[in-house]
This record gives sequence, structure tokens and C-alpha cells, in this order.
Amino acid sequence: MATIRALAPAKINLTLHVTGQRDDGYHLLDSLVVFVDVADEIEASLAPELSLTVSGPFAQGVPTDATNLIMRAALALQKARGVTQGAAMTLKKSLPHAAGIGSGSADAAAALGLLAKLWKVAPLPPSAPEIVTLGADVPVCLHAPRPTRMSGIGDVLADIPPLPDAALVLVRPPVDVPTQSVFRGLKKKDGRAMSPLSDRTDFAQFAAWLAAQRNDLLATARTLAPEIGTALAKLDAMPAVAATGMSGSGATCFGLVKDMAAARQAARILQLSQMGWWVAPAAILAP
Repeated sequence: MATIRALAPAKINLTLHVTGQRDDGYHLLDSLVVFVDVADEIEASLAPELSLTVSGPFAQGVPTDATNLIMRAALALQKARGVTQGAAMTLKKSLPHAAGIGSGSADAAAALGLLAKLWKVAPLPPSAPEIVTLGADVPVCLHAPRPTRMSGIGDVLADIPPLPDAALVLVRPPVDVPTQSVFRGLKKKDGRAMSPLSDRTDFAQFAAWLAAQRNDLLATARTLAPEIGTALAKLDAMPAVAATGMSGSGATCFGLVKDMAAARQAARILQLSQMGWWVAPAAILAP
């Protein structure tokens, strides 16, 4: 089989409610997740051993050994399916890492699907123990590109009613926000779940619903990285932006707009005013 390719779309938490904490320390979440057309790309071809090379604008600092989530996912699939072949994998890293958009998890999920095809074995389902142990975001990334309600510790996935046409402006100031530090700073860990999402909603109704939800990690993340507050303020000040928020534990923020034309215009304005920030207009992917 020749080289095959797959995209690993960015995962955006439009909401992130922390609803509890288990005795083992894992937090319980309730989150509306969407995937967008801004993505990493993975290539793979058959080889005697597993290997990974990384290129692209965000390649620096990405490990290529067994600590990389792609390699861990590949080893898990090999073991689960009794695969004796290897694969030469190349990751083009276009998404910033440690940015709250699940890029490492998206890469691992895309690699799992790609390798299952390459090795001609059954893919691992999102509920498989091997998947859950890879990290809280890997199961939902296997659900891409479907918008998904993610709950539990990230292992309970449910489809949601169709969303109205919309797009996002993604903005990441050049700061790192360690996820563990954000969770440690949580003062309330038993918040209420998301409000119900109507089966039929237009853009204005969806924006109003979204504005009434929460990201319970935002307050701590803003304390650790005040630039997040700056990014949100800039998005809030834009007339085309109907709702704003932070994805995951940060530092990527988003603005909800009606269409890609509005997203591109807003992104251009932000790119000119904040040259050192990562800014991307993004279409929300549909099933």
C-alpha cells in the first residue's frame, strides 16, 4: 500500500463545565465539542518498525519517541490487534500544541484511524480501555468531525442536534497554560451541567445559548495568563462576534461568527493588530 494521509482537525470546547471529581482525582466534565477545518496532517506507509518524523510551523519541541501520543496510540493499536508490521509516519504540525485545542489528541485519533486502514485491522472504538488511557480528549477526537457532547472523564460521548451554520475565529496569545495548574486552581468542582440545546435553533439562538454556558477553567487560566483576558476583550469588541469563550484549559480563545467571510475579516484585523499571536478563521465541520 502506498503512503496514505489523514487530517487531524482541531477540537474546540465551546463549553466546559466541571461537574464533579472522582475519588481517583479525575474531573467530571460536560462539554460541547466541535471540530474545525484547521488541522494537522499525518502520513503513514508500511515499514518494518514504528517511526515518526515531524515537520511544519509548530514542529519545534514535539517529541518523536514513545512519549509522543501518536506513538503511544500506534503501540496500543499494535498490541490490541496483534499487528507485527510497523509504519513510517510523518506529522505536519500546523496546530499549536499546549493550546487547549486537543492537537496532540487529534493527532493520536487520526493516527489510529490511519494505521487501522494501513494494517487492515478493525479500528479501536472510542470506549476501548486502550483509548481512554491515552487521555481524556482522544475518545472525542475519534468522534470527529461530528459535533459531540462529551461528559464523564471524556469517555461518554453523545451526538447533539444539528448546529446552525456558523464559523469561528481562533486566537491564541503566545502563552502556555499548564492544564494541571489550571485544574489545581479550580475553586468549585461541582458546577451544574450545560443547559439543554434545542433541536431547532438559528444562529442568534445558538449564540445566546452559548453565551449563557461556561468554561469553568477560564477564571484560573486568566489568572495564570492575563493575555487570555486581552484576547477575549479584543474578540468581544468586534461587531461580527456574537459569543466568545476559551477552549479547553487555554490559551486558545474563540469568537463565534455567522459565516467564513466574517471569520476571515475578523482574523485579518486581529492578525494586523497582534502580529505575534496565532489567529485562524475556522469553519465548523459537519458530519
